Amino acid sequence: MNQPVLEPTSSRSQEEVRLPGESSKEKEDLKNLGPRELEAFVASYGKERYRTTQILRWLYQKGVSSFDEMTNLSRTFREQLSREATLSDLRLLTTRDAPDGTKKFLFGLEDGNRIESVLIPEKDRLTLCVSTQVGCPLGCRFCLTGKKGWKRDLRSSEIVNQILAVKRLLSRDKTITNIVLMGMGEPLLNVDNTMRAVELMVHPDAFRFSSRRVTLSTAGVLPALEALSERKIPFRLAISLNAADDETRSRLMPINRRYPMERLLAFCRNLRLPPRTRITFEYVLLEGVNDSPADAKRLLKHLKGIPSKVNLIPLNEAPGIPFKRPSDERIETFQTVLIEGGLTAIVRASKGSEILAACGQLQGEEG
Repeated sequence: MNQPVLEPTSSRSQEEVRLPGESSKEKEDLKNLGPRELEAFVASYGKERYRTTQILRWLYQKGVSSFDEMTNLSRTFREQLSREATLSDLRLLTTRDAPDGTKKFLFGLEDGNRIESVLIPEKDRLTLCVSTQVGCPLGCRFCLTGKKGWKRDLRSSEIVNQILAVKRLLSRDKTITNIVLMGMGEPLLNVDNTMRAVELMVHPDAFRFSSRRVTLSTAGVLPALEALSERKIPFRLAISLNAADDETRSRLMPINRRYPMERLLAFCRNLRLPPRTRITFEYVLLEGVNDSPADAKRLLKHLKGIPSKVNLIPLNEAPGIPFKRPSDERIETFQTVLIEGGLTAIVRASKGSEILAACGQLQGEEG
């Protein structure tokens, strides 16, 4: 198995886009190109900039699967694209339905690997949780995905194709309203492909999601966070914290040994956020580990001065996870301490646990 990469990886630059006539055994998958890269690709054929807009709309708004369907492009250009480019897709292997309406999709990749996506219905939204890696290298002790280890990063196309595949399965009266990058993998260890996919999610000619409806959850890969902070971040940021002291967090999340909580929270405190924007801190509650009133008080102290809210996630128990869910009484006490200390703290009701689709339960397996 490949060795896991614990630093952000770079995948390609605009200069690596293949131009017409260049010899290559592989066609260019246009879904691996961000908007600017696609513009360069189209320009290399001598075509006008608006052709990029047309292709983006065909791919991400109309969801076409072939160049022949792009009827406002000339036949000659479509034939050129068919010869030198391709449009990838995912293979749907299984769909599982939970009693609460949650759906879990198992997709097959070209190399035989598998990933999962989860569609979560709520009263006023329909959220799709997408994966960014096959497996995960971080080994968080409360997460089944990490138990399977890391196999490889997903390409940009494999990230956006999860959205396209699920959109095709929806009835006409339903539409995906929110995207959360909280599935299999750590998004910021696959930062280039993830950000290219996010750019397509929020681009007005591609998926057209509001940046306020795209949330990226990270365990705290500081080099990537620091690099992203130098430009406008086109998503809502969620930090998977899960402890109120370094010792406990390092025991639960080995990444804390490399990027300690103090440094991570200092970054959050200094991050310039848009008006009316807060960082979400995710906190998985584990019985007897991080769920005491003293833990809640320490958490209050750590988050002081950070525009934030806390999502409390009672552990989704599963075979292989060596922890238990706290009692409702302990969960409520923890929440009360945070609220009385001035924090917004919400106990997040996990959905899909009956089909192993809840937070921390994705494995990329059937059944």
